Amino acid sequence: MFAPVAGVNPTKTTSHRVIIPFYVYAALSFIVGCVLLFTSSGAFTGPHFQPQLLAITHVMALGWGSMMILGASHQLVPVLIEGKLYSNVLAYLSFGFAGVGIILLVWAFYHFDFGWTAQVGGLLILIAFLFYLVNIIASMRNGNHKNVHATFVLAGTLWMILTISLGVLLIFNFTFNVLSMSSVSYLPLHAHLGIIGWFLMLVMGVGSRLIPMFLISKYSNEKRLWQVFYLVNAGLLLFYVSFILYPVQWLYIISTVLVVTAIALFIQFAFKAYKARIRKAVDPQVKIALGSSWMMLIPAIMLAFVFATSQLSTHFEKLVLVYGFCIFFGWISAIIFGMTFKTLPFILWNKKFHKKAGVSRTPNPRELFSQPVFRTMVGFYFGGFILFITGIFLANVLVLQIGAGLLIICSVLFNLNVFRMLRFKS
Repeated sequence: MFAPVAGVNPTKTTSHRVIIPFYVYAALSFIVGCVLLFTSSGAFTGPHFQPQLLAITHVMALGWGSMMILGASHQLVPVLIEGKLYSNVLAYLSFGFAGVGIILLVWAFYHFDFGWTAQVGGLLILIAFLFYLVNIIASMRNGNHKNVHATFVLAGTLWMILTISLGVLLIFNFTFNVLSMSSVSYLPLHAHLGIIGWFLMLVMGVGSRLIPMFLISKYSNEKRLWQVFYLVNAGLLLFYVSFILYPVQWLYIISTVLVVTAIALFIQFAFKAYKARIRKAVDPQVKIALGSSWMMLIPAIMLAFVFATSQLSTHFEKLVLVYGFCIFFGWISAIIFGMTFKTLPFILWNKKFHKKAGVSRTPNPRELFSQPVFRTMVGFYFGGFILFITGIFLANVLVLQIGAGLLIICSVLFNLNVFRMLRFKS
C-alpha cells in the first residue's frame, strides 16, 4: 500500500514488474473476502472460531493486507535506505510461494481441513516471508541510509515470521499434538503477534514517512517515532512472555496500555504533520489514510470491552467478532484505500510516462484513476462497514448480508479503478 512519490530518484525504485502482481493479487483477494463475508454472514451470529471465519480472516490478513504490504514495501524500502532492492528474483519467489500458499491455506480453513493442504499452504507462506526477510536485510546492508522507518519494517517482518511459524505449529498441532495445549488456546497469541507485530509496525513505520510526504509537511520528529517503536515492541514482548510463562490479565492490560499509548503518540505525530502542512488542500486519498489512524482506536476500545466482559456473557462473542472485523475490514482496509490511490498511480506513471516527462504533455498521476469511482467506493465502504457491525450486535443475518453486499460493491469499484490504471493509455 506504500510507495514513493514523485521526485524520487527513479534509479532507486523497483521495477513495476515486481510490484504490480502483488497489487493485483491483493485487489482480487479483497473481492474474495467480501464475497465470503456475504455467503458466510450467518457465521457472524455464532462463536468466533468457525471454518468460514478462519477463511475470511486469512483472506483479508494474508491475501489483502499482507500481499499489498509485500508489494509496496519492495518499492519503498529502497527509497528509505537510499539504495536498491537487493534481488528481484527473491521478490518474485516471495510472490509465488505466498500466492500459492494463501490459496491452499484459505481453501483448507474453509473446509476445516488441517491436513496436508493447510500444512503445505502454511509452509509455503513461511518460505515466502523468509525470502522477503533476506531481501530486506540484504537491501538494508547495501543501503546508504539507516533510519527508524526501515527499522520498523525489519522488526515487523521478524514479528510476522514468528506469527507464521506459530501458525504452522498450530496447524500441525491439530494432527500431531506438538504443543502443550490445544491449537485454539494459542489463537489470541497468534492473532496479536500478526496484528500488532506486522500490520501495526508496518503502518506506523511507513506511514510516518509517507503522511508528511503526501501532505508536503515540514514536521519531523524521529525521537517520537523511536518512542513509538519501543512502546509497541515492549508491549508485544510483554504480551508474548506473559502468555507463555505467566498468563494473568493484569499483564495483558499493561501490554495493551503500552501499545495504545504508542497508537496515541502516532496519531499525535500524524496530526502535527497535518497542522504543519504546506499544501492546505488535502486529497481524499490522504484524508482516508489519516482517518485510518483514528480507526486504530476502535479495535482498542473493543478490546477494552472484551477485557471487561466475562467469556460466559452473551456479549463476549459479539465483541470478539466486532474487534476482528474492525481490524481487517476497518483500519487495515481504510489505509489501503487511501495509500493505494496515492502510490499505485505513481508506480504506473513512472512506468508509462517517465521518459516522456518534459518532452511532451503527460497526465497527472491522479488522472490515471477515476475520482468519482473512488468517492462512490468510499461511500459504499462506510455504509457496509457500519451496517455489518450493526448486524453483528443485532445478530441479524439480513442486516449482515446488506452490509456485506455494500462491501462487495466497494471491492468491485476498487478493482475497477486498479485495472483502469493498469490499462491506462494517454
